[in-house]
Amino acid sequence: MTSKVVSLGQAIDNNIASGMTIHISLQAGAATCEVARQFWGKKADFTLIMNMIGGHHALSLLHGGLVKKLIFATCADIYPRPYPNPVIQRGFKYKNFDLENWSMLSLTQALMAGALNLPFIPTRSIIGSSMANDNSHAFAMMDDIFGSGQKIGLIKSICPDISIIHGWAADPVGNLILPGPPRDAWAAKASRQGIIVTVEKIVSEDFIRNHSLLVTIPASLVNAVCLAPFGSHPQNMSAQSLPEFEGYDLDHRFLKDFRRATETTDALDQWVKKWILDCPSHEDYLHKLGKSRLRNLKSEGTPHVLKHKKKGASTEHVDPKQPTATELAIIGGARKIKDIVITHQYKTMFAGIGISGLAGWCAYYFLKDENYSIDLIAAGIGYQPCPGDPLLISPANMATAKMISDSLDLHGVSVGGINSRCLGVLGAGQIDKFGNINSTIIKSRKGDNIYLSGAGGGNDIASSAKEVVAVAVHRPNRLVDNVSYITCPGARVSTLITNEGIYVKDNGVFIIEGYYPTPELPGKKERINEIVNNCGWELRLAPELEKLSPPTSDELGLLRSFDPDGVFLR
Repeated sequence: MTSKVVSLGQAIDNNIASGMTIHISLQAGAATCEVARQFWGKKADFTLIMNMIGGHHALSLLHGGLVKKLIFATCADIYPRPYPNPVIQRGFKYKNFDLENWSMLSLTQALMAGALNLPFIPTRSIIGSSMANDNSHAFAMMDDIFGSGQKIGLIKSICPDISIIHGWAADPVGNLILPGPPRDAWAAKASRQGIIVTVEKIVSEDFIRNHSLLVTIPASLVNAVCLAPFGSHPQNMSAQSLPEFEGYDLDHRFLKDFRRATETTDALDQWVKKWILDCPSHEDYLHKLGKSRLRNLKSEGTPHVLKHKKKGASTEHVDPKQPTATELAIIGGARKIKDIVITHQYKTMFAGIGISGLAGWCAYYFLKDENYSIDLIAAGIGYQPCPGDPLLISPANMATAKMISDSLDLHGVSVGGINSRCLGVLGAGQIDKFGNINSTIIKSRKGDNIYLSGAGGGNDIASSAKEVVAVAVHRPNRLVDNVSYITCPGARVSTLITNEGIYVKDNGVFIIEGYYPTPELPGKKERINEIVNNCGWELRLAPELEKLSPPTSDELGLLRSFDPDGVFLR
C-alpha cells in the first residue's frame, strides 16, 4: 500500500470541509488546533461529536463559532474538577450552538451501530429520562418482539463524516495503536469518509505485526497519518504495556490556566490567539511550551513515577480541623455503601466523579479492612484509588486497573450485564423524592437556566446497576419535590446520603432514617425539624431515627489523603 504520511496541515486541508460532521478524540489536541487555524473566522458549521468535552481544543472550536451542533455525553470540565464550563454556558444561554446529549454507553452504541452499518441498535440506557424526549428524532421505545415482556430502547445509528484521533503509533499506511482506554475506536470505525490519524511515532510494518494485539484501527479505514509528538497535550498518554515509548502526564498548569481563560470571552480570545492562532504549526506550539516543560511532563508520566503514586491511601497526618459538610456527606456515604455491599454481596462498584467517587473510594478501603474485595469501575476495571489526585480517571488510578476497556465493557457489561452484580454511586446536581437525578439543566438563583454537565455515565449506571446510592451536599434547591429534568431515573436509587443524614425509600419516596447533629442544634427534635424544613418535599421520618456519629480521625485522614489540595473537599 502507498504511504499515507502527510503533514498535519495537508491532512486537514485534504479531508475537512465546512458543514461536515466531525468526531474528535479527547487526545487529538494537535489536529484540532490545526482545524481551528484553518477555519478560524469562516462559517464552518461543523457538527462535533465527542464523548467528553474536555481540554482546550474542542472548547476553542465552540468559542470560535465553528460548531453549529454538539453531540456529546458530558460537557463539564474534566480537570481540575467537574464543573460547568463557561464556554458551554455562554453557548447554551445565547443559543450559539445546539446541544444533543446522550449517555456514555448510548452514544457508544449509536456509533457502534454506524460502524456495523446497522440502522439502529437496542439499549437499556436513557429509558425514562428526559433525553428520551429530547432525542426523539433518534430514539424510540418498543416491546421485546421475542416475548420477554420488557420494553427496550432503540437508538438510531450515528456516523461522522470524518474522525480525528491520536494514537501512540502507526505504520505509514495507518495501522494504529491507540492509547488506553480505546473509548474513541467505535466513532472512528463509524466514519463515512475515513480517519485522520496523528501519532507520537511512525513505526515499521514489522513493529505493527509484532504488536498486533494492540492494534485497534486497521489501515483500510485511515486516510492520513501525521507525526505529532505530544499530540495529546495537555491530556496525558500512558505508555503502560508499551515499553518502547515514553508516556507523559496531564499538564495540570496548562489546564488550570485555560479554565481561568474561559471565564470571559476577551480572556479566551487572547488565550486562543497565543496558543493556537499565533502558532503556525504544532511544532511552533511545542516550541512555545518549551523543552523543560515537556521533559517534566515525560518524567511525571514514567512507569516509575506512576508506580510510586500507586501506593495505597494513608490515614496519617490528619488535619485536626472539624469535618466540613462535604466530608460528612462523603464519610456517611462510605459507611452506608460498605453496609449495602456486604448485605447484598455486590461484586463491583461504579462510583462516579466528585464526592460520589470519594465516597466509593473510602468505602473500598473500609471493605478492604473487613477482608471484602470489590472491583471498582471507572478508571478501567478493578482499579485501586490512589492518594494525591481526586481525578476519577487520573493516570495513577488508570495504572492500577486490572482491565482497560471501553464503555461497552465499563458501562455495559460490568454495570448491567447478564452476570453483573454492580452497585452504582452517583452525585446529584438535583435529586427529588423519587430518586430522580438532574445533572443537566437547573435554574440559578437569578432564575436563568444553567447547563451543568449532561448524562455522562450516570444515566447508564442508574439504568442498569442492581442498586444505586446517591451522595450529595444539601444546598438550597438540591433536594426538590420533582426535578425539572430527569438525567438519571430514580427507580434503582435506594439511598441518599447528605451532610444532613441518610434517606431511604419507603413506598418509592425518600424518608429520613438517620441524622447528623450539629453544635448549634445538638437536640434531636430541633435538629430534625431543621432537616425537615430544609427539604424540598414533605419529609417523613423512619419509625426509629439513628443519630449518626461524626467521622473519626482515621476516616478523615483516609478521605483527605485522596484530595490534599481540597479540589472537592472545600
